Amino acid sequence: MEAADVAAVVALGLAGGVVGGVLGVGGGILFVPALAIFAGQTQLEAESTSLLAIVGVALLGSWRQHGYGNVRVADGLLIGALSFLGVAAGVILANTVSQRALELGFAFLLLLIAAQLGRRALRPADG
Repeated sequence: MEAADVAAVVALGLAGGVVGGVLGVGGGILFVPALAIFAGQTQLEAESTSLLAIVGVALLGSWRQHGYGNVRVADGLLIGALSFLGVAAGVILANTVSQRALELGFAFLLLLIAAQLGRRALRPADG
């Protein structure tokens, strides 16, 4: 990987952390495309690397938000505990399907999220 590519990945990693901290979204929304485009990783490698990178970001973000009283600990622990089954199934599936299927699935997920956020933003404000 060239120095310019490393710099781009570092910048996008920082941007993903900021976006995750501000909006509460997984930095993977930025990490996965950045790793695939700038680091030349396959979709599976980018997704796997992003999962590892997000661990620290999620822990730090949760700890800081807990200090502000914004974390529902019981809900978070329940979701975290149950997610292990989903992750195990997802890993098996990701290693079974084609690279193209992973790319299309990720693109579909991003479009679905964008549509949901757009619909929410266009709703009249309460109150």
